[in-house]
Amino acid sequence: MSKPRPKKLPGIYIHIPFCKQACSYCDFYFKTRQQLLQPFTDALENEILSYQNSPFSRLPVQTIYIGGGTPSLLNESQLEQIFSAMQNVFRLEPLEVTMELNPDDVTSSYLKMIRSFGVDRASMGVQTFQSEILEFMHRAHNRNEALHALEALRTTGFPSFTADLIYGNPNQPLSMLEEDIRQLLEFNPPHISAYSLTIEPKTRLGKQVELGRIEPPDDEIVSEHSDLLYNLLGDAGIHQYEVSNYAKPGKEAIHNSSYWSHQNYLGFGPSAHSFWWDDDNSRTAMRWQNRADLKFYLKNKSGDIQTDQEELDLHTLAEERLMMALRTTEGISMKELEKTYAYQFSEKQIEFISGQIQQNTITKSEDWLRLTREGLKISDLLLVDLLSRG
Repeated sequence: MSKPRPKKLPGIYIHIPFCKQACSYCDFYFKTRQQLLQPFTDALENEILSYQNSPFSRLPVQTIYIGGGTPSLLNESQLEQIFSAMQNVFRLEPLEVTMELNPDDVTSSYLKMIRSFGVDRASMGVQTFQSEILEFMHRAHNRNEALHALEALRTTGFPSFTADLIYGNPNQPLSMLEEDIRQLLEFNPPHISAYSLTIEPKTRLGKQVELGRIEPPDDEIVSEHSDLLYNLLGDAGIHQYEVSNYAKPGKEAIHNSSYWSHQNYLGFGPSAHSFWWDDDNSRTAMRWQNRADLKFYLKNKSGDIQTDQEELDLHTLAEERLMMALRTTEGISMKELEKTYAYQFSEKQIEFISGQIQQNTITKSEDWLRLTREGLKISDLLLVDLLSRG
């Protein structure tokens, strides 16, 4: 694939496609054959080094995100390989280096080790402290391991961290979620990602729902869960800034926020995506994905591992930007849509927006368009309706 001429490189994403076991709700690409971790690390090093002396190399990198899968399965030697390869190719000047961790892998010594490589933000999938829900989710960790991991983050003085919670689980009463939230708040988290349980078709959970063995909670219950999160976290000074993300002021995720504003990034590892949009008034951007095939990734030596290359025109980019921005509390400037994307709302869209303003799901202040708190709770429905009228 011919690569576009880069202008800036805000982010690098690295996908580590290994887990100890499959969570019931997860549809990310991963394998459980941990004996392939070292061959994978070697292949990942080769992929990163393939960018050496390319137009992308020696550009300042603002953020690094190591996700998965389970990156905390990597040992010190493997992490050294990965970071050394990045340092050899790119100018690493990161404002944030995030690494996802599973609670059962976290020890004080492991945290100190990853800190030595520059990781300054841990992302930990707590999900819940309830044993029965952890079992339902088929998580690899238990309640005590989550508590010990959070305590290790506190005692080691790790610079920053975020913890994931999942709400809207079948048979999860409001009191159980409240217990989870209050337990997590005891560790004074700077950031929390809270996701409503999503039923993905090809997952274990999706199959159970399809067979009628599990019935997801109705929308009203999920809304009550969302309100509880919003209120309790807000009282603790942790405010919603995106549909699923809450942070103390100044602790918002830099890397993930860059996705929402169409910043450029490169993805490494099987299934990883990349996005590139030149800032020289180009009217198209490129998105491509590495093939989601670990066996192919390990065998391929030519660097030709990309698939699903897509050219995005301004209209497509505008709709993406609108969808991502309206999931944030910041919203979007209509002048930005017009200036950057040559996008204007149709009469039907303006009429829809006016109607939603009356229903208190959308607010318009001068040039800015935002979803209200109630609007954010049904953002997916509102955005589909809005774009369908374009």
